[in-house]
Amino acid sequence: MIDVDKAIATAVKTGRVSFGVNTATQCAKTGKAKLIILAANCPKTMREDIESCCKLSNVPLITYKGSSMDLAITCGKPFIISALSIREQGDSEILKLMERGKSAKSHGGSG
Repeated sequence: MIDVDKAIATAVKTGRVSFGVNTATQCAKTGKAKLIILAANCPKTMREDIESCCKLSNVPLITYKGSSMDLAITCGKPFIISALSIREQGDSEILKLMERGKSAKSHGGSG
């Protein structure tokens, strides 16, 4: 089983990751993201916008089990993170979540 928090932290340190809902929407629209992660408390309208863009571009989307604050702590950032776009995974195994199929919908989080 992949430790989602560890995989996200590794991707942030060693890969190419963008933070924010606007960037996630752009990456989803253009298909530049390999994976988009949304915090469980991401506002509904923003979530729906990103979800529809991901469906159109076939970009995988998972919902992080924790809040935007939990996601920020996992990423080691001093600001809340509602959305995270993985463009390059680096040394992380984060993209292996998608190999497990759609069951990866709600992973991660510590609270």
